[in-house]
Amino acid sequence: MKTFLHVGCGSQNNSSCLGFNNDNWKEIRFDIDKNVKPDIEGTLTDMKLVETASVDAVYSSHNIDHIYPHEVPIALKEFYRVLKEDGIVVITCPDLQSVCEAVIQDKLLEPLYESDIGPISPIDILYGHRGFIAGGNEFMAHKGGFTYSVLNYAFYEAGFNVRYGGRRPQAWDLFLVAFKQKKSEEEIKKIAMPFLPKELH
Repeated sequence: MKTFLHVGCGSQNNSSCLGFNNDNWKEIRFDIDKNVKPDIEGTLTDMKLVETASVDAVYSSHNIDHIYPHEVPIALKEFYRVLKEDGIVVITCPDLQSVCEAVIQDKLLEPLYESDIGPISPIDILYGHRGFIAGGNEFMAHKGGFTYSVLNYAFYEAGFNVRYGGRRPQAWDLFLVAFKQKKSEEEIKKIAMPFLPKELH
């Protein structure tokens, strides 16, 4: 069984992680917030409690936007460090390009979609969910953001040899699968497809 590090897991488990929600993967939950009872407590920029080259994959959903832009290279180097040599990172985060298009249309406070925690507006995607932050959870504040080209280049700068993914403008998000090792196009698609929503197949 392969292991994946669920970075910024919150209260979620692998049932919500596309591609990892099966018996082939063992989840290690990692979070800054001890209240969600992670297996390992830490931050994106300080993962020292995770051994070097110890996991087959890192899964990061909507948390890299919770750190400052100058901290992103530190976090991605940590992702790279904890991965085995043939490991991958699966990451998703807001797509600022599509969100800003909504802002240009003067929809800053208009709901874009309904989530499990209620309606989400561009202001929530840009700066963090207002309800959580108002409730005292300042971990939910957003300190940075990405377009697909910026996210892709950040992983290139961090040493990842191959990146594969794309934008989902209608869902206001980005997906990327990053590989430590070089792969053929056929291998990339075969490995990446289970972790990507069908719109990016």
